[in-house]
Amino acid sequence: MDFGFRLAPSSAINLDEVDLELYRKAALLEPDIRICMACGSCSATCTASPYSGMSVRKVILCLQRGRKAEAASMLRNCMLCGKCTMVCPRGINTRHLILSICRVYDDGEGGK
Repeated sequence: MDFGFRLAPSSAINLDEVDLELYRKAALLEPDIRICMACGSCSATCTASPYSGMSVRKVILCLQRGRKAEAASMLRNCMLCGKCTMVCPRGINTRHLILSICRVYDDGEGGK
């Protein structure tokens, strides 16, 4: 008898298999990436977010999870207006952080 239930594939992230090289390189250029507490203040004030899904918080999380292509596509939508920098409770210069991450991508990492 088939009740229509199936096992869902696991969505767990094995951090032992994640490539953190891009995150580490970004942290060397901008150490403030490590103090982000993912509060979402930057995302709430982002001008591009409602239209493009841009989120500094999500970019950092993608880098920490090894999702380079997803982070790269969000970075392309940033308008570098600086609103996120003004509201960050940790005082992170998010504009400089985004530029640093872009610099790491430009140095050959890309969306691989």
